[in-house]
Amino acid sequence: MSFGVLDGDGQVAQIEGHPFGQLSFTGARFAQADVRLLSPILPSKVVCVGKNYADHIAEMKGQTGDAPSEPLLFLKPSTSVIGPGDAIRIPPRSTNVHHEAELAVVIGARGARNVSPEQAPASIFGYTIGNDVTERDMQKSDGQWTRAKGFDSFCPLGPWIETDLAGVGLDPADLAISCTVDGEPRQNGRTSQLIFGVPTLISYISRVMTLLPGDVVLTGTPAGVGPIRPGQRVECTIEGLGTLTNSVTGADAVSTAGGSR
Repeated sequence: MSFGVLDGDGQVAQIEGHPFGQLSFTGARFAQADVRLLSPILPSKVVCVGKNYADHIAEMKGQTGDAPSEPLLFLKPSTSVIGPGDAIRIPPRSTNVHHEAELAVVIGARGARNVSPEQAPASIFGYTIGNDVTERDMQKSDGQWTRAKGFDSFCPLGPWIETDLAGVGLDPADLAISCTVDGEPRQNGRTSQLIFGVPTLISYISRVMTLLPGDVVLTGTPAGVGPIRPGQRVECTIEGLGTLTNSVTGADAVSTAGGSR
């Protein structure tokens, strides 16, 4: 298991150690089709932002309250992280588990502590796709969201980290984001609809807790969230970042979490 850099020609170049700082290549190269992609990072923490799209707040009216005046934060444990192709496992007796496609921000080598919105972009390593899987009944009944969002496998990340969106002519502040279940369109939005943008979020979070290299910030989900069931296939797509695909199984199935190969 190791990290690698995906080239434009579909080849993965293996690197030594972690991807932060100066890269050291081993010389080994693999065709992407011959490599199993795990979660592109295993963060010390996943910091999530709730109610950050107005249309999602509207569809959840009466369940999660009105739009917040400041970012609404919660955490997912690192044990909830899985990679592309891994299975989302529905907890026993749960019948109301939902998908939530989200832009995920990966923190870079310098981390972030007490940074301003203007300083925040320098703390970003890159972007990937996240799925903030949620047990909706528990979210409503518990009063806080740790149990509803913290189950093992409830944080798919991937398929890779894009470190240079500007280099391909894209702006993280205006990317198309969508989700399908068994090919049926569910979510369709743009990151330009975020109530609190990425620099504001990084700054706000960094004044509460230190963001370490490799930590992940999930920025919120647009409207269209809905239930998923065992046997289904969930695909979350963000412009320039690819598609994160996960199957859905019962809780007794085995899933693999970890770094990237």
